[in-house]
Amino acid sequence: MHNTTALLIELGAVLLALGILGRIAGRVGFSPIPLYLLAGLAFGHGGLLPLAASEEFVATGAEIGVILLLLLLGLEYTAADLVGTLKTQYVSGVVDFLLNALPGAAVALLLGWGPVAAVALAGVTWISSSGVIAKVVGDLGRLGNRETPVVLGILVLEDLSMAVYLPILTALLAGVGLAGGSVTLLISLGTVSVVLFVALRYGRVISRAVSSDNPEMLLLVVLGLTLLVAGIAQQLQVSAAVGAFLVGIALSGEVAKGARNLLSPLRDLFAAVFFVFFGLSTDPADIPPVLGIALALAVLTALTKIATGWYAARRAGVKAAGRWRAGGTLVARGEFSIVIAGLAVGVEPRLGPLATAYVLILVIVGPLTARFTEPVARRITNRRKPQDPPLRERLDDPVNTTS
Repeated sequence: MHNTTALLIELGAVLLALGILGRIAGRVGFSPIPLYLLAGLAFGHGGLLPLAASEEFVATGAEIGVILLLLLLGLEYTAADLVGTLKTQYVSGVVDFLLNALPGAAVALLLGWGPVAAVALAGVTWISSSGVIAKVVGDLGRLGNRETPVVLGILVLEDLSMAVYLPILTALLAGVGLAGGSVTLLISLGTVSVVLFVALRYGRVISRAVSSDNPEMLLLVVLGLTLLVAGIAQQLQVSAAVGAFLVGIALSGEVAKGARNLLSPLRDLFAAVFFVFFGLSTDPADIPPVLGIALALAVLTALTKIATGWYAARRAGVKAAGRWRAGGTLVARGEFSIVIAGLAVGVEPRLGPLATAYVLILVIVGPLTARFTEPVARRITNRRKPQDPPLRERLDDPVNTTS
């Protein structure tokens, strides 16, 4: 009874604190993710108010948070959207990977963390935050801009790439050899291909089978199906998150819309718990030693993301101003970076503090670059352009005089 009482008190205090922090972030106009991470640091080992009774419960809630994040992400896309994006923007996706994943891998190798940690840190620096970017685009009123489909296309490619990347990382973390890793990758690629095929051909049939006019029944069926598939995927070492993402892709139409409406509050709740849990597992004293590295990596990969957006928008025929806006919008990192770091923290303990500091920096800087990259680039460009001479000088020029 004592443990239950302590659990209720601790959990209630954490959720209340998260609610207050979320309201503060909404007032300021920023993502609440950095505040949730800071709350986790405060409640974790070495923090101000360490939690004891509720840590195991929070850990389970964090796993559910990752699954719901990926499920809701999958519900945003149809299989046709994914196939269309692959056909038109795969070149930009390759450039995105090269410019943003390689710096993370290089830093990990330079620090002597080993190849597995290099693969993990490459993912941390590669993937932009879909949630933060979607909110920023909406807040800035850019949903109808020409560069917005380019930004969304890059995010779709990154999200779809996770269906391949996460199984590879999971296999490496489990110490699976080359043969075992190849089998895991083949299973993952085969699963993704089958799901896309089934979703394209039989998506409506699946959606009708899951559909229900009763919100309670729809919630139970979709959530139960997602957890079941996620558990099976985890057993196959394909990653529970990928399984949840594929369930979201398979559902479409009114079912997807209804599921989004029902599950969004749950997603927000458990996602907040997930960010807190990641902060709980990070000792605040471990952050200062890696803060300089995180800052340098944040500056470098902010610039590479801007270059990525500029290139992708240029390929799509967007004018210069839209290219800079696209680049600045892609800078924010968030949920996926934390998910990846959370998986790999056992291999390299310093990866957790580095990822926490890195995400804290870019989730704050991201909305600023989205707003100010284009105006700053325009001012710099205008200063570099040769200015026309004053009117009197032009009149006195011998070329302009009549004989």
